[in-house]
Amino acid sequence: ARGLPGVVYAERNIYTCSQDTQQKITATILEHRLNRVVVASCTPRTHEPLFQDTLRQAGLNPHLFEMANIREQDAWVHRGSPDVATDKARELVARAVSKARRLQPIQCGHVSVEPRALVIGGGLAGMTSALAVAEQGFEVFLVERGTELGGNLRHIRIGLPGSDPQALLERTIARVEAEPRITVLSGSEVVEAAGYVGNYRTTVRRNSDERLELAHGATIVATGAIERRPATYGYGELAGVVTQREFEGLLATARADPSARLPRSVAMIQCVGSRETSQPYCSRVCCTQALKNALALKALSPTCEVTILYRDLRSYGFRERVYRQARQAGIRFLQFDAGAPPEVAADPRGRLSVRVAAQPGGEVHELTVDHAVLSAGIKPEPGNAALSRLLKLPLTKDGFFLEAHVKLRPVDFAAEGIYLCGLAHSPRSIEETLMQAQAASVKAVALLSKRELEATPIIATVNPRLCAACGVCVEICPFGARRLEPGDASAQVVEVLCQGCGACVVACPNKASQQRGFEFEQVAGMMEAALWESSG
Repeated sequence: ARGLPGVVYAERNIYTCSQDTQQKITATILEHRLNRVVVASCTPRTHEPLFQDTLRQAGLNPHLFEMANIREQDAWVHRGSPDVATDKARELVARAVSKARRLQPIQCGHVSVEPRALVIGGGLAGMTSALAVAEQGFEVFLVERGTELGGNLRHIRIGLPGSDPQALLERTIARVEAEPRITVLSGSEVVEAAGYVGNYRTTVRRNSDERLELAHGATIVATGAIERRPATYGYGELAGVVTQREFEGLLATARADPSARLPRSVAMIQCVGSRETSQPYCSRVCCTQALKNALALKALSPTCEVTILYRDLRSYGFRERVYRQARQAGIRFLQFDAGAPPEVAADPRGRLSVRVAAQPGGEVHELTVDHAVLSAGIKPEPGNAALSRLLKLPLTKDGFFLEAHVKLRPVDFAAEGIYLCGLAHSPRSIEETLMQAQAASVKAVALLSKRELEATPIIATVNPRLCAACGVCVEICPFGARRLEPGDASAQVVEVLCQGCGACVVACPNKASQQRGFEFEQVAGMMEAALWESSG
């Protein structure tokens, strides 16, 4: 690296991101009067802001920094070929140095912050996050598509031992309705969305015809999910075949009415429609739901025979205790193979016949039951696709919303100022929903508490001498950040809206659009350096 053009100082460190090395970099910049810095180590996704801040402390513009990723892009993918990895590292460093020589200072603009939040979804996650934001002193718009708050929590009538979901629901709704900073918009849905982090403008359609435009600085997506409707085991055709939610409702009614008739025997079938090609994921709560409902039934009718048919029982965490309680209560567990699921048919006496080959031996059991209870799992809210297009948010292949990074940014989206919690993210328990809703609210409050934000520095620019005013960039921009008014000689960039995606740069036929930090001269220099290294 010392022999590359423009390099006046180079050194090797073991932990370049450590505090000591950061201080050493600052001192070296001042000592050698450096005006560009290249770090060849790991990923800029996690560490680039750290090094940019180091340059800022040394008095340099933070965008006079370039990073070569010789870990993920080199060492990790060439573990068995150190010579190849070293040659590639030389090329990556040469490219980074070549680009660094052509870097220009980039100044960041500032935008004001609208100190309000929009929460989409009035279930447990949405209400919890709205309350947490409001209690920090900020106004909240809580948009709920249904006529009532509560979401899926309204259907959870029975909790784990020591918990009462309906009491939690009542308390939470009462707190929301009593909070003056929360404006509840029930019977409403988002129909238009515009703006940028700190300054969003969202249009909500209420009661089919009324339209409201909401100004807010942050958005929390908490749209929830729905119960999967089974298509097997005779559901909807055979009397007595019900889902866990429906069976839970029957148990709740029986709790309130001691004269209610209870079943004499019940078979619960797990993984109905889940962990298959159409729904490959595990809904995580189904096994616990079966255990708690089985225990509730046993508490109401100790003589009732309860059998749980399962592929793998997943009562994770402290819910293992619930599984042990179920075993001690006399609940029977039979495992079946995924390739040989149970069979449910009508019994001549008006009951149900459940046939299962129990593992590991394959012994066939014939059960005569009053109810076959299906654990059908959770599927994404059908409106996720439309909302993702409005807000420009990604979805997983299963249809849930996708966070920016599972470890580093678990409640953030890649789009700044929009956060995620609850079943909109993935199937989860009440406790996990509460924790994630609190986390999302903390992120939103951290944003709303700022009077102004730095605008995205890596944005597009237009060279008016090259621009033909063709309008291609206006059509392709996904953020509405390009303008071309009648009479304009060239397209304009609305800097506060531009997110630096680069789509307009690629589409521009005249190369009039360029990207700060990735200008043509810089990228061409990297290509020349790569060719020079590979040939030398």
